[in-house]
Amino acid sequence: MSVTRSGVSAKQLQRELGVTYKTAWRMFKQIRILMANVNNNLMDGTVEVDETFIGGAGKNRRYKWDGNEKEKQVVMGMVQRNGRAYLKHIPNTGKWTLLKQIKDNVDPQARVITDEWGGYIQLPKYGYKHDVVRHKDTYVVGDIYTQNVENLWSILKRGIYGVYRVVSKKYLQAYIDEYAWRYNHRQFNDKMFDLLLRQVAEVRVLAPRKIL
Repeated sequence: MSVTRSGVSAKQLQRELGVTYKTAWRMFKQIRILMANVNNNLMDGTVEVDETFIGGAGKNRRYKWDGNEKEKQVVMGMVQRNGRAYLKHIPNTGKWTLLKQIKDNVDPQARVITDEWGGYIQLPKYGYKHDVVRHKDTYVVGDIYTQNVENLWSILKRGIYGVYRVVSKKYLQAYIDEYAWRYNHRQFNDKMFDLLLRQVAEVRVLAPRKIL
């Protein structure tokens, strides 16, 4: 989980350790709790922001699906240039939902780069310098691009569809925390395993209550 770009399935762990699938799945669940984002510092500098859709098979995933398709889940991503990433499972792509996430995680003095989706149009009103990538025309204009966050989407989807196959709505945040954790610790390379193991050792274990 610490070194593979696309993750490892509980089924594979079951085979390698000889445990039940339920045990392997619970092990991964506990590890992903350690990988949850606990960095409360606001992103600054240049921040790329985008959303993607997990599940379903619609051609245009921004809009409502018909009754024959599976419900699509929205994941919002923010990637600080030469810095960390923040991924969040959100209920919709409405402007108030998007603005709340940006205000909660990005410094108002930051420069925010997004696509032309209308949900971001009010960013300058809140003090953000806002640059827009117009995908219909081009993907890169100077340093105006969202390639970092889009590359992260590529890794995330390759893992979910190729390794995990299906991820339920209930546990989607835990899975995307795993991908964000690997991205945020990429500079450690082969030391990520030791870093994660240290986090396990530092977890506070509560003693069981005595029954009177």
